[in-house]
Amino acid sequence: MPTIPWTTPPSGKPGAADAGGTNAGGTNAGGTQVEATSAEAGPIEVMASHFVLSSTRHTVTMLRSALAVRRAVLAAPGALGVSLVARPLRREYWTLSAWTDRAALDAFVGDPRHREAMRRLAPAMARSRLVFWRPPAGAGAPTWAQAHEHLAAPTTPTG
Repeated sequence: MPTIPWTTPPSGKPGAADAGGTNAGGTNAGGTQVEATSAEAGPIEVMASHFVLSSTRHTVTMLRSALAVRRAVLAAPGALGVSLVARPLRREYWTLSAWTDRAALDAFVGDPRHREAMRRLAPAMARSRLVFWRPPAGAGAPTWAQAHEHLAAPTTPTG
């Protein structure tokens, strides 16, 4: 399971996915598949994550959890799309998701499947990093190049 490409809710409506796969009705923008209406409607909230497991013995749990969370994202209100990259032998995993706004993303954090994945995987993490950004309206879909750029940027202290 090296990569699950950008996937949008099949009906094109945020959070309207079934257990389905990629949305072939989208347009290619910057190397990822996205519904044209979601990218052009206005600013969106994007989240990218990078997780490194402490041991490969947690791989099966991580992969199962990642797939369950992906299904939950696609059914979540406000979700515009999601992609996953897994490098199990290196113990590394990345996620990229887009949301109508930060409130939708924050609400998803409380989804039982997401909470269970966090609970189960927290002790297995050697390292994790989450980044959030709001591309300008009309910028198109977030790309993995953008995600890697944001993840590589130095963190700035807040407060």
